[in-house]
Amino acid sequence: MKAAVRLQYGPPESLTVKEVAIPSPKDKEILVKVSAATANRTDCANLTGNPWIIRLFIGLFKPKLPVTGTDFAGQIEAIGREVKAFQIGDKVWGFDDLGLSSHAQYLCIAADGNVLNMPENKGFSEAVASIEGAHYALNFINKVKIQPGQKVLVNGATGAIGSAALQLVKDLGAQVTAVCDTNNIARIKALGADTVIDRHKADFTQSGEKFDFVLDAVGKSTFFKCKALLNPRGIYISSELGPWSQNIFLALITPLLGGKKVVFPIPFNIKASLSFMKNLLEAGKFTPLIDRDYPLEEIGDAFKYVASGQKTGNVIVLMG
Repeated sequence: MKAAVRLQYGPPESLTVKEVAIPSPKDKEILVKVSAATANRTDCANLTGNPWIIRLFIGLFKPKLPVTGTDFAGQIEAIGREVKAFQIGDKVWGFDDLGLSSHAQYLCIAADGNVLNMPENKGFSEAVASIEGAHYALNFINKVKIQPGQKVLVNGATGAIGSAALQLVKDLGAQVTAVCDTNNIARIKALGADTVIDRHKADFTQSGEKFDFVLDAVGKSTFFKCKALLNPRGIYISSELGPWSQNIFLALITPLLGGKKVVFPIPFNIKASLSFMKNLLEAGKFTPLIDRDYPLEEIGDAFKYVASGQKTGNVIVLMG
């Protein structure tokens, strides 16, 4: 089978697509023929080993998994002797931010791991585009209590996380102001934004409006820049650590001070996110934002595009 391989941390140029052996499922594993995966921000971090803290989990000096990829959608081709929850032919999807070696035509995963049957009404590309960003967006939202009618600002609404957060917050009945670039205003309005701020024409931090929550889905702002936007007990959440990892420390300190605070959204329970998104997709309440797709042979270009910060929503890698 073909797989995207690198033996050391490095840039997209360090990836090589080459032939490797198809893995064999152990007794409690399933073998999946992968149809689609994404190239995403998590993959970029795992490729480069930055920020350094992730190396504590994926390999200190070199990656534990030579094949990249964290999410997938595909079809089961074989099952281990003890697997009861799945059958050959089932369409499945899964995610693990520490790596699944899913940038390959086949992968093995534990049947009781972060894998579920795919949404019945979606194809492989739509399904896989509803995993990574949606998981992190859900873990923004489940750290706070957003009530109907509350005002939420989503910075970076065109990203995988931001476009998911926008839809999830709207589903809770909030009033959403989305920040995006000029070219995507119509797409973001179509996803449900009540108000859109064109980041090329205005600085959203100077809008003068007040919000109950500011969700920085691209991590390009800070609590201190957004503080004036928050209501007296408003909450700021970022998808990044922030300068000098300040968001971790602010999440510990600001709740003790009362008033405006930072919440740091440590993501957990991937399987719960998959289950939640499966129900939402099957109910027709979520539309993944897809930018473009690349064949596996051009995965280096996919990584370069994601790393450029110019993508809109999700970048799909098709295994062929």
